[in-house]
Amino acid sequence: MTRAVAVNVAANTNQPGFRGPLRADGSFVYVPIPESEPTAAPVPTYADLDLPIDLPADVRETRVHLDPSFAEYPCCERYTYGDPHGVKARPLLDLEAGDRVYFYATLDAPDRPRDWMAADWGAYLVGEFELARDPVAGDDYDALPAEERAAFAGNAHLRRDPFDAAVLLAGTDDSRLYDAAVPLSGERGVDANRAVTEWSGDSGRGPWWRRPLRYDSDGHARLREWVDRDRDAYPAVR
Repeated sequence: MTRAVAVNVAANTNQPGFRGPLRADGSFVYVPIPESEPTAAPVPTYADLDLPIDLPADVRETRVHLDPSFAEYPCCERYTYGDPHGVKARPLLDLEAGDRVYFYATLDAPDRPRDWMAADWGAYLVGEFELARDPVAGDDYDALPAEERAAFAGNAHLRRDPFDAAVLLAGTDDSRLYDAAVPLSGERGVDANRAVTEWSGDSGRGPWWRRPLRYDSDGHARLREWVDRDRDAYPAVR
């Protein structure tokens, strides 16, 4: 059975100063963070993404750090992810081809949230990769044959000058950006639900929504059922 790690991604109140919106029907808008480093190749702006939200005027021409990239998302062609930070790289490097990586984001609730949504903001799974190959440590990337490096082409960390990823991931065609969010929070955003406290190796105490969440094969089997559940079957949180 497969193992999994879930990592926090996407816009937040620090970068660029707002969260992506969650809709009452469970759909959401994935908003990447700004690009904070010099790049050797052009990168898209928020305006280029043509997101279905009203962006602040001073943000529209800001370059974006489009990571993770989902093949179905604007300005993306492949499923790739990179990260320069050891706290995320270490658990990801423990995975193997065929394992899963889940991506979660903090999202603002709609004016009238459904019973399973956090009342204000909350943490939600927004997408996943099935790993096409074993994760690659950043220090090993240059030594890969050209045909293997091609799997990561276009990744945001390969555009940076200098390249700074500590880990690179490539997803299969069974990867996806979700159509609807999957809850990790309870009634409040800071409250972790069972997907965190019971199935992952995380206690759910403190700022858990910033940490990588590790799932062994049994925990991942339960998480998989949670992801595949009909949204109307989620338990009410208030």
